[in-house]
Amino acid sequence: MDPIANELEEKLRRRGRYRLFRHRKVPVRALVPNFFTLLGLCAGLTAIRMALESRYDWAIGLIALAAFLDGIDGRLARLLKVTSRFGAELDSLADFVNFGVAPAVVIFIWGLQGQKSLGWIVVMIFALCSAMRLARFNAAIEDDRPKWQSNYFTGMPTPAAAIVVLLPLYVERTFELESAQLRPFVPLILAFTLLIAFLMVSTLPTYSGKLLHERISRDYVMPLFVAAMLVVALLLTYPFPTLSVLSLLYLGSIPISVRRFVAHQRTVETSAEEEARRLGGNHLGGSEMKH
Repeated sequence: MDPIANELEEKLRRRGRYRLFRHRKVPVRALVPNFFTLLGLCAGLTAIRMALESRYDWAIGLIALAAFLDGIDGRLARLLKVTSRFGAELDSLADFVNFGVAPAVVIFIWGLQGQKSLGWIVVMIFALCSAMRLARFNAAIEDDRPKWQSNYFTGMPTPAAAIVVLLPLYVERTFELESAQLRPFVPLILAFTLLIAFLMVSTLPTYSGKLLHERISRDYVMPLFVAAMLVVALLLTYPFPTLSVLSLLYLGSIPISVRRFVAHQRTVETSAEEEARRLGGNHLGGSEMKH
């Protein structure tokens, strides 16, 4: 028989014997992170329904809830030491729906539906870029990177992109604009959506949430608590102006993160060159002593 056919048949047999979990009994704690992932997926799917019903306030809130739950499930899995390939794949698929499809549908129905094919192409590019961003992230998990680079993402993460791409909607809700008042800004909305899509698949370094694992001085503990409570209070009281400001602040942080990344990279490269020269000098000195 053909050796290639034999190899394919063997792979199919292995897939047939594959089990979702390795053991007959699975600890309950292993299901908790997946529960949060599925809960976030339900929020993302419901956000699509809210958009179809023109209930955009609910759609925005559900996408924000999905982003919050996405930040919990991975950390919870690492905390409980129950990380798994199944959980990672489920999380990636949920992220595509929550932060790729749902925001695209919301933006299209809200402000780009009148553009017909052009509006659909733009939001479709956004969704496709989110899928490519997630695929690249999953492929890069196994890459060996210096520890300091773990403080940065490559490109804008999909949860942040989903929140920021809705900035035109926040502005419309903040100033209570009518549909006729939005028409002159449609080209800007199209360009802004494409910009966020580009940022997702770009190689620009952006800050990651892993900075939260670092230790901070005691003097900053209380101010951080006060700042966090202030942000929560503002989100509950003035959700759309607060989301607008937070989105703009995040976009403004990207050039800062790029500058810090480049500066850190230059410092590391300079240190490596000096170390190489020092080792080279020691090697030459040792050779001369032998002669």
